Amino acid sequence: MIVEKARLIAPYGGFLTNLLLSREQLAEQDAYAKSLPYVQISARVECDLELLAVGAFSPLTGFMNSGDFQSVLDTMRLSDGTLFPMPITLPVDAETDIKLGADIALRDRKNMILAIMTVEEKYEWDLEETAVKVFGKFDSRHPIIAEMHRWGKVNIAGKLKVLRLPTHLDFAELRRSPAETRAVLESYGHDNVVAFQTRNPLHRVHEALTKRAASNIDGVLLLHPVVGMTQPGDVDHYTRVRVYKTLIDNHYEEDRSLLSLLPLAMRMAGPREAVWHAIIRRNYGANHLIVGRDHAGPGPDSNGKPFYGPYDAQDMIVRCADELGVKPVPFTEMVYLEDEDRYEENSKLPNGAKVKKISGTQVREEYLGRGIQLPPWFSRPAVAEILAESYPPRHRRGICLWFTGLSGSGKSTTAEHIVNLLLEKGRNVTVLDGDIVRTHLSRGLGFSKEDRDTNIRRIGYVASEIVRHGGMVICAAISPYRATREDVRNMVGDGFMEIHMATSLEFVEAQDIKGLYAKARRGEIKDFTGIDDPYEPPLNPDFTLSAENTLAEDNARLVVSQLIRLGYVRPR
Repeated sequence: MIVEKARLIAPYGGFLTNLLLSREQLAEQDAYAKSLPYVQISARVECDLELLAVGAFSPLTGFMNSGDFQSVLDTMRLSDGTLFPMPITLPVDAETDIKLGADIALRDRKNMILAIMTVEEKYEWDLEETAVKVFGKFDSRHPIIAEMHRWGKVNIAGKLKVLRLPTHLDFAELRRSPAETRAVLESYGHDNVVAFQTRNPLHRVHEALTKRAASNIDGVLLLHPVVGMTQPGDVDHYTRVRVYKTLIDNHYEEDRSLLSLLPLAMRMAGPREAVWHAIIRRNYGANHLIVGRDHAGPGPDSNGKPFYGPYDAQDMIVRCADELGVKPVPFTEMVYLEDEDRYEENSKLPNGAKVKKISGTQVREEYLGRGIQLPPWFSRPAVAEILAESYPPRHRRGICLWFTGLSGSGKSTTAEHIVNLLLEKGRNVTVLDGDIVRTHLSRGLGFSKEDRDTNIRRIGYVASEIVRHGGMVICAAISPYRATREDVRNMVGDGFMEIHMATSLEFVEAQDIKGLYAKARRGEIKDFTGIDDPYEPPLNPDFTLSAENTLAEDNARLVVSQLIRLGYVRPR
């Protein structure tokens, strides 16, 4: 990806909001907005609207029109040549009746009016083109690509009048606009500011890294965590902010560090996202940005390979640094020197140095997942206590076993055996079977692709709530489309296990107890999965089973054995 130099980006922009309206003026605008047709915006668009309004996306002043959108896809620049790598759009359903030149209201998910848009343009966008150009490949394992399948197929753009910002009830004292953040940073009296974000809690390695970065530039640290939307399965922002507050209050210099929250909806776009983060931090007053290994990477793709190289983001931001006005502060892996009780970059150590390190996977699986306290050389005791409270051992956490496969492949039968084995071991479980869900939760839906997707997402939503509250749930539905399953994976988060019942079409047709395949072959049933509607098998499932030559109870034992190994079930 090549970025040619254009003019320097504007360091920050003014507000789009008119938050100084009198009570009478606001009431008048609200009354007008209530009379308008409206679009109910998603959580992602809500985050974007807020950051547009306060100038965090400056020089961008609204949702992108077709010229800016296409230019950003192709060149990472707005149509006037300004560097801006991320498309910021407002997608709506193609069937939505929106007239050019007319005003519409933008309402949040609770129906609160946030803004009025004068619609100046409507344009179609292509899912695959957008995914390939922004993320590098069209792969539904990427959480945003999976989500994009349910975005509206038309983008709208036009002048915005923002009446109010989204309401945030949490950590209000830490939510500062760019102007407010710059004012606090300037009061510290230092020319340089280095920004840092992590989607993880701060451990001592991060503490050492951030303190060193601020010291190296003789400046101030802006600890600027994302509290909008991050990677599905990430530590929730309530826990992260509790950790950051504990550390900032007790282990950082008061006049050299500032904790402020950023309501950003991340895209997990690796190199492009790193440049975008630099632009945002420039608007908040930083002129340096710590860029870590695999910055804003989404994890493995459908084939288990990383989407981006570990240092692609660092390389990209280095090439753009002069134009951005933000210098990257790259750090390689840091490890703990046991004999010296300090952290150091691994690349600077002599051969044979005695070091310790714990990976993120080990934190989740070997420590928090098994109820083992993190060692004090790795995490401050207060931090370890917060994490232990928020993330109990796995046998007390929720998990979703998502069975997918052809009709008659053995999903429901295997699930029944698993339920009995789990109950024997003291773990309660809920079953969301496809046929039963269609009777009670999805009555009235047909079997078009849109209705099937709606049915699966309803199951996924219920499953995600069960998992969030520490329950175990088994979902047994055909769920034929890969992108929709990945969307459900993102709803559920870390406790999602995709189990592919890979029983062949020939085998299930030969069994065909209900006679459904025979009817489909005769044309009596239309759009039947495996016959005249496709089944997209998982490319990299967490578990693969088959009803061919294997008893359902044996398959169930394999699954429960895996749950025991992972710690979700305690052996009895």
